Amino acid sequence: MYIRFLTSKNCARTKMRVEVQFKQTSPASRGWVIGHRSPVLSKVEASSRLSKENMATGIIADNQFLYLMSRSILALILGFLFSCDPKPDSKTEAQSKPNVIFILADDLGYGDVGFMGNQIIETPNIDRLAEESLVFTQHYSGNTVCAPSRSAWITGLHTGHTPIRGNKEVQPEGQYPMPDTLMTIPKLMKQAGYVTGGFGKWGLGFIGTSGDPMSQGFDQFYGYNCQRYAHRYYPGHIWDNDQKVELPENGWENKVTYAPDLIHQQSLEFMEENRDNPFFLFLPIIMPHAELAAPEDEIFEKYRQKIGEEKPHIGGKAADYGPDMNIGAYQSQPYPRATHAAMVERIDRYVGEVIAKLEELGVRENTLIFFASDNGPHREGGHDPDFFDSNGLYRGYKRDLYEGGIRTYLIANWPGVIDGGRESDHSSAFWDMLPTLAELTGQEPPKTDGVSFLPTLMNQEEQKKHEYLYWEFHELGGRQAIRQGDWKLVKLNVKNPGETKVELYNIAEDPGEERDLAVDFPEKVEELVSLIEEAHQPNSIFPLFESEKE
Repeated sequence: MYIRFLTSKNCARTKMRVEVQFKQTSPASRGWVIGHRSPVLSKVEASSRLSKENMATGIIADNQFLYLMSRSILALILGFLFSCDPKPDSKTEAQSKPNVIFILADDLGYGDVGFMGNQIIETPNIDRLAEESLVFTQHYSGNTVCAPSRSAWITGLHTGHTPIRGNKEVQPEGQYPMPDTLMTIPKLMKQAGYVTGGFGKWGLGFIGTSGDPMSQGFDQFYGYNCQRYAHRYYPGHIWDNDQKVELPENGWENKVTYAPDLIHQQSLEFMEENRDNPFFLFLPIIMPHAELAAPEDEIFEKYRQKIGEEKPHIGGKAADYGPDMNIGAYQSQPYPRATHAAMVERIDRYVGEVIAKLEELGVRENTLIFFASDNGPHREGGHDPDFFDSNGLYRGYKRDLYEGGIRTYLIANWPGVIDGGRESDHSSAFWDMLPTLAELTGQEPPKTDGVSFLPTLMNQEEQKKHEYLYWEFHELGGRQAIRQGDWKLVKLNVKNPGETKVELYNIAEDPGEERDLAVDFPEKVEELVSLIEEAHQPNSIFPLFESEKE
């Protein structure tokens, strides 16, 4: 353990000079597993699950002085670092602001990773990251499908308020666009002097519309603009801002260039190019969303041998690559289980390479990393989530508002600043990220549905709590859900009043949502139904009820 005076900052307004950085020694001998094309996998010691003993003791005794000191003055330091003009006056001032990286997996189940108990898929990098981090175990995604989940995350508004509340397709490419009048996370970070980049899947508006990533605050977005096109891992093109990047070797007919690898390499280049500037990097990784597709490399071969013979998935009409392919369909897959496992481990390799790049650039300890999933595990394209116990002990899958469809862990890592080896049961959700980053960067947030969880990140006691968390889903007859404390209410078939069903669960006592208590607690049902009515604001583009349609 040591403290090193490293980063300096000049502030014209205060005429002061401060040099301070906390640095916690780390086991340098433990390398990150990188190089997804390497035939040899290096080994990383990683805990399969944070032990209850570690949760109770918190941090090791040797580091107590550092942690206590960091907690007591961290707020003062952050306030000073962000108190000057957002535009850095110098390279040194720019480096004083922490980089922020948010890694978002697509349809990754709560139980798909090793530190949450998976016994089949190897995720040493994510496991180690969790071991060295604060893990929010009662964190929730924005929704149970892609676009509204991202909309809630980027705007700080739950799906009763956020503008994009469903997957509404636009032909031939793209989705219904977000308005450009709302504050978003990348806009917020640009205001604080950050370079902003997104690499992966967008789905909130096509090129040139109000929902274009550049209209929402990104300096660069590289990847799939359209989430329907992202069903294909060997696409004919992707996008670099408003420039189409043709992949003629694929051409929608051949499987040559695996787009996630290409996108990942571009994200590493973004980090390299902005090593001397504070950057905000959003990594909405496409995997393991269907289709099930992975290069037939050593990762795939390992799981093909490990899992053995499988029942193949046969795609429907025009599902397979070729001149008549339906882009939105999912290809046939002879080894669906091995492929899913290989896709998840590939995410893990990406995580390892991102962290290794930060270390190579010398900015690891000045970077805050988040990792989560956009919703629960899918059951499409031949994927069998029950084989992997993908939703863990929770009920439900993607498109459900039960815990298995919306609950995700949130990993938060910032060496020497966030106390590692901890779990938090603070209830939080995607719409908390915007106010959290606003507080981190010393900005006044717009009115949102979120609550900053920065106090929990910094191991402080003054953490404000939500009155409730709310979700709505517009498919499958319409669904709504609300959580208040330990109580969770789910409404099904809300578009059909004669068939609407209300269920009530105590999440603390029944996390698997097996015992419906609606009959036993009618007053609680009435209270939560009233809050649901309060939380939902009509939206004619995404009408939840017949009366809301234009």
